[in-house]
Amino acid sequence: MTNTAVNTHTTANTTTGTTDAAATPDTATGDRLLIGGDLPVRRIGFGAMRLADGPGAPTGAQAPVWTAPADRAAAVALLRRAVEAGVDLIDTADAYALGANEELVAEALSPYRDGVVVATKVGVVRSGPTEWVPLGHPAYLRQQAELSLRRLRVDRIDLLHLHRIDPAYPLEDQIGALRQLQEEGKVRHIGLSEVTVEQIREASRIAPIASVQNLYNLATRDHEEVVDHTAERGIAFLPFFPIAMGAHAAPDGPLAAVARELGATPAQTALAWLLRRSPTMLPIPGTTSAAHLVENVAAARLALTEEQFARIAAVSS
Repeated sequence: MTNTAVNTHTTANTTTGTTDAAATPDTATGDRLLIGGDLPVRRIGFGAMRLADGPGAPTGAQAPVWTAPADRAAAVALLRRAVEAGVDLIDTADAYALGANEELVAEALSPYRDGVVVATKVGVVRSGPTEWVPLGHPAYLRQQAELSLRRLRVDRIDLLHLHRIDPAYPLEDQIGALRQLQEEGKVRHIGLSEVTVEQIREASRIAPIASVQNLYNLATRDHEEVVDHTAERGIAFLPFFPIAMGAHAAPDGPLAAVARELGATPAQTALAWLLRRSPTMLPIPGTTSAAHLVENVAAARLALTEEQFARIAAVSS
């Protein structure tokens, strides 16, 4: 597909609400984003992690993400509903429920519709429900990618993230393993997760980096430099836990006020804020509710004014 985006975008300053012209590659156009220059997706995806674990399990950062869903049929139906609603990027990982999350995605969506992109991650060992241990041994990364290919029922993974950089192994070896998979035709694009600007730069010297997936939302903005760096270079930025709002969620706060002005929910408004924050922002909210899924997708149609954006951004977390 041909991308018709303009050659420059404005990146909003989250402190002042002003905008800085940033020369960026042709990667975004309206509600679409090109990942790696050749994968067009809508700018709100779906994070499948929440589909792991049964009723009553903790959510958010405390979720164990350890077992397959208790109601498998409902989870399958929700994934299919996501695609029907226009979502064309599904995010999962080999560590979510020890691979069962990937199997669930395949059960729901394989054979995949044209244009549906599945992103997964390798590089974390799960030896218990509360343990997430980085493991960057190149042979392990390649093995896990091979298992992901089987579980997802694909010949090539559209987007493979290194789940975490393991300090025990040279980054060159870790990215090199993914680059080898790419050269073999088993991986289309490579991404990183929970990284700094310097790590992105270092990894980019080894292989092209198409996306970065870091924790980022209105209440947690530790990765502002990464957001700006990725926008400047046309790298997709996939914030996980994008709707955590902290103090912004107060019923008398600016987020709620702007939501009322837009005729939207606070969650939708938080997603709209993210989309305005960067032209390469691609939130991947997760949910187990079909109603919330539809609400999240509809957030892409909201347009914040500069004043509304700045009013929300000005509230400290």
